[in-house]
Amino acid sequence: MPFDIGVAGDTVTNPHSQLRWIATRLGGLAGWRRWLAGLLLGLVTAAAMPPLNLVPILWIGFPGLMWLIDGARTRRQAAGDGWRFAFGFFVPVLYWTTLSLFVDIAQFWMLVPAALFGLPAFLALGPAAAAGIARSIPAGGSRRILVFVVAMSALDWGRGHAPFGGFPWALMGYAWSADGLPLLAVLQSTALFGIYGLTLVTLLVACLPARLGQPGTSDQLLRSPVLGVLLLASLGIWGGLRLSSGPDPLIDGARLRIVQPNNPQLAEWSPQVAAEDAARLLTLAVQPGGHQVAAQIWPEAAIDFFINRDAEARAAVGRAAPVGGVAIFGTMRAGDHGDEAWNSVAAVDATGRLLGTYDKVHLVPFGEYIPLRSILRFSQIVTQRLDFATGPGPGTLVLPNLPPVSPIICYEAIFPHTVVDEANRPGWIVNVTNDAWFGTSIGPRQHFAITRVRAVEEGLPLVRAGNSGISAIIDPHGRVLSRLDLGRRGILDGILPQALPRATPYARCGDAIYAAMLVILLIAARLGFRRV
Repeated sequence: MPFDIGVAGDTVTNPHSQLRWIATRLGGLAGWRRWLAGLLLGLVTAAAMPPLNLVPILWIGFPGLMWLIDGARTRRQAAGDGWRFAFGFFVPVLYWTTLSLFVDIAQFWMLVPAALFGLPAFLALGPAAAAGIARSIPAGGSRRILVFVVAMSALDWGRGHAPFGGFPWALMGYAWSADGLPLLAVLQSTALFGIYGLTLVTLLVACLPARLGQPGTSDQLLRSPVLGVLLLASLGIWGGLRLSSGPDPLIDGARLRIVQPNNPQLAEWSPQVAAEDAARLLTLAVQPGGHQVAAQIWPEAAIDFFINRDAEARAAVGRAAPVGGVAIFGTMRAGDHGDEAWNSVAAVDATGRLLGTYDKVHLVPFGEYIPLRSILRFSQIVTQRLDFATGPGPGTLVLPNLPPVSPIICYEAIFPHTVVDEANRPGWIVNVTNDAWFGTSIGPRQHFAITRVRAVEEGLPLVRAGNSGISAIIDPHGRVLSRLDLGRRGILDGILPQALPRATPYARCGDAIYAAMLVILLIAARLGFRRV
């Protein structure tokens, strides 16, 4: 039975007319109804992000946003539509950032509104600018859509490289970071052009169906969405073929033990608390089989003392480390002179000898240091210690009986193409983290989903040790071989997979392929998509 709605004397009796009617009504909204429509579209789109990964939602949210932009009377109104959409998207996706404040709510209660609403409001400025830019493009064909997609993607790249470290969280490409086909198959494309490239493709494919709500013949209107579907299908087929080779081989003798102590988080550090946390962790580490592995992997701040100055702490680690192997763990490192300190990863052998360290590069603003400290005179949210210093960059540690490893600490896993030293390429990545500040919210689950993409991009296995989870062993195709879920205390034993024989195109080229994709879309908007 046809959908039959009378609109100003017109009757809607076919799918194109139905979508045209919806697009016209949505674009013509005014006042609070327009505000509410933008917010609701963004809120719905948030369900496409981890951990829900409801990808089809994108084909509701983004066409709706494009129809709002098409109906906007001015660039300013279109920018408002983009801002409200993004605000509605970021609030549910990032609400968990407020939870760390409750560890010391007496000091940080005034920051709750800023974290809950201020951060989304600020991040929404990028999509607002993209919507305003798109509205300046004359309607007709796919030009406006292409310009919006390019602007939105480029601004996402910009926020990932912004001052104070950037914040490339909640990129649309992460909608594909879930187990099972076809999502994992599409995710394989990050080996070609990284998460920014997949975000660009995702935005394009999600926005092109907006053409179906524009004036024109069915043949004209179907071309762009069909091209988008073919592009997505080609990536999925290529990724499926990439996965069809079966499980990645494991390395003989490279047995690992990951320890997840699930230690509680307190607002103020003390030597007594640090010693109690370490004792709980070491008790788990030496459970049967602990000395038969090649490496023990412990989370961020597992041994929360200055490891290069504390011989007693190194000796305690050595007693838990496997003979002939190492313990790799998060700790602190002090400078030789002065009061400098680093959030670090250390490797210690069974004799208590310090084999190597890595110092964190991407520090968390307000968590590990205070930007503009001379003006903002308060303590860090989660440490109440001196500001950590910044490390020199990605590094590769050479350890006994294991391939060379690239350590990354917590938040560093969200930054693509910065997790390994490509000039001294490792055989695997180890990520130590502590997401316990955010409880069992979606934040740690998002962090895990983001982290596994780094394995696909680099073609390297990734081993993750989280204080409260999620700890896992991930192969170079992003498949989770074993895991300890969020909020559990325990150990995870497994074998390290082999790296891919060759570095991926993304590992070799970085964002150069993504940049070329942006240029191609801009050329298409200028020359080739006037009538498509």
